[in-house]
Amino acid sequence: MARSTSKDAEDLFRALWSSYSATPTNLKIIDIYVLFAIFTALIQVAYVALVGSFPFNSFLSGVLSCVGTAVLAVCLRIQVNKENKEFKDLAPERAFADFVLCNVVLHLVIMNFIG
Repeated sequence: MARSTSKDAEDLFRALWSSYSATPTNLKIIDIYVLFAIFTALIQVAYVALVGSFPFNSFLSGVLSCVGTAVLAVCLRIQVNKENKEFKDLAPERAFADFVLCNVVLHLVIMNFIG
């Protein structure tokens, strides 16, 4: 039973990897950016767990900045994806401009929250 499960998991991983390899490069770059933002948030949470959360506003600001940026990047990925028919009339430049504007607003709010 365990051998069958590991073989199924291996087949699933190979199928996922082969279909992801057909993903356009611009979407892969956005995926790496999302992973970097999430990884940075996890590092901040680990730091607070190990060292302490003395400037708690700074911790919250850092984590919310990372998570907010990751969410906005996922929205950008959805809008830029050619296979998504919902945003077919939206130009990639417009989607990127929305991403940048929303990031500016997000980080202005976060800078205000820090104090």
